[in-house]
Amino acid sequence: MTVGLGVVSFLNSRPLVYSLQKDIRFNLNYSVPSRCALDLQARAVDVGLIPSIEYARAINPYQIVPGLAIAASGPVLTVRLYHATPLDDVRRVALDTSSRTSASLIKILLRERYGADPVWVDAAPHLPAMIEIADAALLIGDPVFGELNSELPSIDLAAEWKEHTGLPFVFAFWAGYAGTLDGDGIDALQAAKDAGVAHVDEIALAYAAEKGGDPALYRRYLSKHIHFSLGEGEIEGLRLFYAKAYQHDLIDSVPHLDFFS
Repeated sequence: MTVGLGVVSFLNSRPLVYSLQKDIRFNLNYSVPSRCALDLQARAVDVGLIPSIEYARAINPYQIVPGLAIAASGPVLTVRLYHATPLDDVRRVALDTSSRTSASLIKILLRERYGADPVWVDAAPHLPAMIEIADAALLIGDPVFGELNSELPSIDLAAEWKEHTGLPFVFAFWAGYAGTLDGDGIDALQAAKDAGVAHVDEIALAYAAEKGGDPALYRRYLSKHIHFSLGEGEIEGLRLFYAKAYQHDLIDSVPHLDFFS
């Protein structure tokens, strides 16, 4: 049986699928995080690398692949709120339409850390256009690389979360419907992560050749800013994120974490 995988098209997912691209057991479908969530909901894929908030919003419950995530314990670099006014004066925020989890996280952080509760508007991920319609803009993923030297001040959402809670933040993980992934499939996804982490230099060079930019930056990003494990600390951070999302009316209930086995 071929397993359809919904894969985030950003650089941060490449180590998780590095060794799967020619694996006949999997069919990889690439899209932005918000689309991955929709594809899994529609059963267009069997397992998706979904934004963590979408696990809590699933109409039909998912199971999580154990041990794997896109997470950060400190600055993540590519999830940033750019702001043209002081944060406690922000009144209107443009949200990157690629985002689901980060769009929820920034609402929590602005309310709890800065006492701000602005108007939220969806926008395509283009910083100059976003700042034209709002006084702050949430930008996620690969588009951030081109804005790291922006004159606009910005905050790193994972760094803010770590300062606020002391815990790592989990942006995404593999999830799917019960019965869509057996033990061999779980082992293959976990082995793929190990292979990808071992080939970060190659992944960074390939991305630079494809997209341009500095391979040293991409290497540092993949090895220093994000990690790919879903351990006890990440699960604790995930549970707290769900609790806060519920408190802020961003989800209807705090979900039970159910894992493939």
